[in-house]
Amino acid sequence: MINHKVRTHRSAEDFPTEEHLAYKIAQIAVDPVEVPAETAEMIINRVIDNASVSAASVTRRPVTTARAQAVSHPAKPGAQVFGVNGNYSPEWAAWANGVAVRELDFHDTFLAAEYSHPGDNIPPLVAVAQHKGVSGHDLIRGLATAYEVQIDLVRGISLHKHKIDHVAHLGPSAAAGIGTMLGLDIDTIYQAVGQALHLTTATRQSRKGQISSWKAYAPALAGKVAIEAVDRAMRGEGAPSPIWEGEDGVIAWLLDGPDAEYTVPLPGPGEPKRAILDSYTKEHSAEYQSQAPIDLARRMRERIANTDEISSIVLHTSNHTHVVIGTGSNDPQKFDPTASRETLDHSVMYIFAVALQDGEWDHVKSYAPERAGRPDTVELWRKISTVEDPEWTRRYHSEDPNEKAFGARAVITLKDGTVIEDELAVADAHPLGARPFAREQYKQKFTKLADGVITPAEQERFLVAAEGLDGIAAGGLSALNIVVEESVLDRAPQIGRGIF
Repeated sequence: MINHKVRTHRSAEDFPTEEHLAYKIAQIAVDPVEVPAETAEMIINRVIDNASVSAASVTRRPVTTARAQAVSHPAKPGAQVFGVNGNYSPEWAAWANGVAVRELDFHDTFLAAEYSHPGDNIPPLVAVAQHKGVSGHDLIRGLATAYEVQIDLVRGISLHKHKIDHVAHLGPSAAAGIGTMLGLDIDTIYQAVGQALHLTTATRQSRKGQISSWKAYAPALAGKVAIEAVDRAMRGEGAPSPIWEGEDGVIAWLLDGPDAEYTVPLPGPGEPKRAILDSYTKEHSAEYQSQAPIDLARRMRERIANTDEISSIVLHTSNHTHVVIGTGSNDPQKFDPTASRETLDHSVMYIFAVALQDGEWDHVKSYAPERAGRPDTVELWRKISTVEDPEWTRRYHSEDPNEKAFGARAVITLKDGTVIEDELAVADAHPLGARPFAREQYKQKFTKLADGVITPAEQERFLVAAEGLDGIAAGGLSALNIVVEESVLDRAPQIGRGIF
């Protein structure tokens, strides 16, 4: 890896295009280096993972709304929308499928200086691949680039520090990945990356306070914007530049300011793209920093006969966990039993309480209004707090994969003064966890979440297609779409008419 120093430059400075971060990303995108077998294997795992969570969310209202918008834009050749037949404009297919993937907060993650769900790159790349008739091999190449770019940006540039949403790293990564997949030239990709970043910077209010369905839509919009940016760049249109380093660019005015310097690691020429191997998926439908606390609560439950006997619970954890999903956020909504599912998903206090009482976490039952409003749960929930522990913060940011951790130490004090303590550094499903996910676990997650939604025959057809992705010929990627029976879609909520 090459560590690139990135800082603001005045317009009057001599700052060659080749030194721009967007151009260096474009160089990675055009590098003809082959994709390592283990990277390709993990890409297939994540394609299966995305299908799993899309199946589980297919009848939810935000997904239904996005699907209705997409199918209002038929196109030829077109791309496919998850759950239905037909061919639709690729940017709208990416939009609908992006919402389906993101709705339940249940797919892959990478955490470093910034947060990310790099699986959000898959819907826009698949949609463009279907529309343009590329091969499975080229799709894998594009996804390797997209994962690499997003994860490397996440390693080097914090957005949340300045309350900028993490999808600002997703627009450039999706644009770069599409560029690789389509075999575009370096200048076209450079312009597309710049446009995509310029148009995907937004505040983190979508993940603050009373969190709405926009949390699912935000990455879908970034994917849609990336497709449109590539389309314009292919037609010869340019972008603001230098987009990160300019005097009025992203660093100067949205991030650390004109005197800041960032270090972004990127593969050198001919260096294989392996970043996806550092990311991890979710066993539980909840914000990633609550994955280990869920497993910890399930483990500690065996030592607590009655949760009514608990006086207090303090979770000692990283700064990120404390201020984003803990009491350090200062969000009273995180203790509100009538809060939205999206808000409960971002309350580690609620999540720990339910996991401790139930010994499990379910993507439907654990968020049900009657579950959130249960009096004994509300009482326990409000006894839980978080505090930042510098050691957990240090481990969160560690570059050593054997030390990097996203967990917590729980201190449970009973009413009789007994103190029960335990800690867990990584979730059970993490590569270093008690039960790390491999291909078999991804397939089990798919069949579990697809049960009652997708017929067994369609499940099997999809898994065969996904596992054979590298061999799918040009024009055959519609095989990655899954059609859901009409009786299932009939359970989706009725939504109003819009403009389309």
